[in-house]
Amino acid sequence: MHESSPTSRSPDFGTALPSFDDMATGISLKAQHVRELMSSRPALGFLEIHAENYMGAGGAPHARLDALQEYPLSIHGVGLSLASDRPLEAAHLARLRALCERHPPTSVSEHLAWAGHSGHFYNDLLPVPLTDAMLARVSDNLMRLQDCLGRQVLIENPAHYLRFDAQALGAELIPETNFLTRLVERSGCGLLIDVNNVFVSAHNIGVDPAAWLESIPAAAVGEIHLAGHVVDEREGLLIDNHGAPVCEAVWALYADFIQRVGPRPTLIEWDTQVPALEVLLGQTARAEQILQSALVQQGSRVPQTSGPQVESPR
Repeated sequence: MHESSPTSRSPDFGTALPSFDDMATGISLKAQHVRELMSSRPALGFLEIHAENYMGAGGAPHARLDALQEYPLSIHGVGLSLASDRPLEAAHLARLRALCERHPPTSVSEHLAWAGHSGHFYNDLLPVPLTDAMLARVSDNLMRLQDCLGRQVLIENPAHYLRFDAQALGAELIPETNFLTRLVERSGCGLLIDVNNVFVSAHNIGVDPAAWLESIPAAAVGEIHLAGHVVDEREGLLIDNHGAPVCEAVWALYADFIQRVGPRPTLIEWDTQVPALEVLLGQTARAEQILQSALVQQGSRVPQTSGPQVESPR
């Protein structure tokens, strides 16, 4: 734990940790797909789980992971509330650490969001005012989280549905890409770039998605998410619902980003109205084609990786 907050930190956590091949593609693990995954063993680079669904002591969730342990694992948290006004919950941290010890992941990630305030917990990922005070708060919480787990954690950019008013807040707002860059510098975290969230936010609050992606520190990007969204006709908003195929505009943004920064491990997120496994594998196949195209254009014979290649202990 930190007695006081340093102004910056290098991502040095001692022992080298496993890392995904940058050409890897994966899907979120869903109960309805487990039997088919076990029988067909498709060539996936990794599986992702939501941490909070696996914090119980036993039962079917852990049995699934045991049965599919040859697949590298990405643990994606949704409930730590890194931007809330209270310290990280010790019990939640302990459960997350126990999960990582039981099913050692290749990647751990969380959201730039808050879900609790003044003792109340909200079942949602709520928006964060990007101020200097918030940067300090999230950095402190991230360093505590990384110290607890003994590893770097990736932070995901959220989808935006509103703009904060700096005058109402009484504080200057930091552009999101600057905030994320400074967060990396202060805490030693990495970034998980959700390209669909960038596209949704661009539509909803009027930012340039290509310029946003160009402003991200490429070396910090450890994983990419792709997902679908729906249109709220009444409000005129795009909603990041993870319940549809990746749209053509998001594929185009992803391809441009990968051509610029090089291949990165890529996840297809589909959490509502979950389709057949073959549909998800079709989406990963398209991502693989884009990754391979970028690799060919780079003229590389061997894929470059975003970290030391160490065999996963799973």
